[in-house]
Amino acid sequence: MDFLTTVKGSLMEGFFPQGWDLRKIDDCCDHAPETITDRQSFWHESFKPVACDHFTEFDMMMGHEIAMEIRRSKEMGQKLAMILPVGPMGMYKWVVYFLKEWNVDAHHVFGFNMDEWSDSEGNTLEPTNPSSFQYSMEQAFYGPLGPLTVPVAQRNFATKENLPTYLEKITALKNDGAKLIVVFGIGRMCHIAFWEPHFAAEYESEDQWSKAAHRLGAKLHPLTIEQNAITSFKSRTTLVPCYANTIGPGLFLLADQIIGGCDGTLGRGMQWQGMSLWTTLRHGPNPWIPSTYMPTLPGKLFFMKDLAGPLVAECN
Repeated sequence: MDFLTTVKGSLMEGFFPQGWDLRKIDDCCDHAPETITDRQSFWHESFKPVACDHFTEFDMMMGHEIAMEIRRSKEMGQKLAMILPVGPMGMYKWVVYFLKEWNVDAHHVFGFNMDEWSDSEGNTLEPTNPSSFQYSMEQAFYGPLGPLTVPVAQRNFATKENLPTYLEKITALKNDGAKLIVVFGIGRMCHIAFWEPHFAAEYESEDQWSKAAHRLGAKLHPLTIEQNAITSFKSRTTLVPCYANTIGPGLFLLADQIIGGCDGTLGRGMQWQGMSLWTTLRHGPNPWIPSTYMPTLPGKLFFMKDLAGPLVAECN
């Protein structure tokens, strides 16, 4: 007997998105850890997963990658549009460190926060609220850069009023020669930003799904809420909003380059992100699993080595 044979009739029936093939997802996870970086047929030729041994290494390498792109575009005299996450976060201190060491400013950067907590109508927290993603970005990235920072007028946050303008703004920047970089993490449910797998049910085709640029008051999956309770709210589920404003595939699939990060290890052998990582790297593109599209784009995905597993049962 295994889990997949016991789902029927249980509380888990209907809990997973209807488009998920649980057997196929489980098969994606059933590989030796050392094979996780083996190239797959659906990967972009310039996509590369990069294993990291320690959190410090992960934060530094991901931060260096972001800082190098800011520096490179500055030297080329090119505008740079960056879609940015609040999670992972540790890389921002290294972006700040490298840019200050190099004395390279980010005046040519246009930042777009990929998501923000909201209510069902898309109304967001006040930017001074410590739980808001805008507050986190100001504290971790924009503020510490000091005079080198991204100009205030070039910082975009996913509010009810501003998020719907992202596509037009980013398209105009790209038409003006800007490069678009999408920085991201992968959610427990394999979302990118807060673009959840169950949204796929609302679209008649993959093409239609791929053009959806944003969503206000997006309804979050229960496992997404629990993931954030663990990672951001010290286990206090009652504080986690059930909705968020988010970009969609119509924006993250426009990336000229991606910089991803998976750091979901918890210590003592525990983790939450291994299945999400393996599925992303092995499944192949599917609207019901948004993160599976990221390997089809050029760039790097940094991940903590322990996430490779082996993903087997273990008491801790």
